[in-house]
Amino acid sequence: MRLFSACAAAVALLASAGTASAQDADVSANVVVTSDYVFRGFSQTDEEPALQGSVDVAIGGFYAGAWASNVDFGDETDAEIDLYGGVRGEASGFAYDVGLVAYLYVGDSGADYDYVEVKAAVSRAVGPVTAGVAVYFSPDFFGIDEEATYVELNGAFVPADKWTVSGAVGEQFLNLTDDYTTWNLGAAYAFTDNLAVDVRYHGTDVESPISDDRVVGTVKVLF
Repeated sequence: MRLFSACAAAVALLASAGTASAQDADVSANVVVTSDYVFRGFSQTDEEPALQGSVDVAIGGFYAGAWASNVDFGDETDAEIDLYGGVRGEASGFAYDVGLVAYLYVGDSGADYDYVEVKAAVSRAVGPVTAGVAVYFSPDFFGIDEEATYVELNGAFVPADKWTVSGAVGEQFLNLTDDYTTWNLGAAYAFTDNLAVDVRYHGTDVESPISDDRVVGTVKVLF
């Protein structure tokens, strides 16, 4: 029921855009190939490559979308599908993003993987530098954990045309398992408006094979 409610809320956000017509909608999509799907410092594909894709619709400041990837948790779970929606805008020079994300897992054989997060993020751009903070909260998180909060500080720098250097430091707070810190730093190069590559270092303070330091390469095609 909580997942259905989150999906319904995303649809309602777009519906609340009022009299906006279909011609006002901005539709975008992308396909990604990455050497490892890393989420908050942990490999979701047992350190193997992933094929991912998403479709997004925006009407004014409202948005909704869906994203999917293969995963490998060592059981029968095959894929992750994320459904999300929210509102983006700008106030007093700060960009904000408030929304919901529902994480759904295909073939999980009854494992308690599915969960929903509330997201709130704000950032500020000054010249070629952008800095921001994001907070995610879930009342019933992945696996055995219940309440969970993730807080992230992030930044990006555009040193030259087509180049972007970015990174983030985050803390995952969990009510049952141990809290941990994660970080990443990388650079992206846009060959064209529709093709970009990203090389990124990921790390955590957790000692395990799927959270060890690693470098991940990603190719992204936008439509």
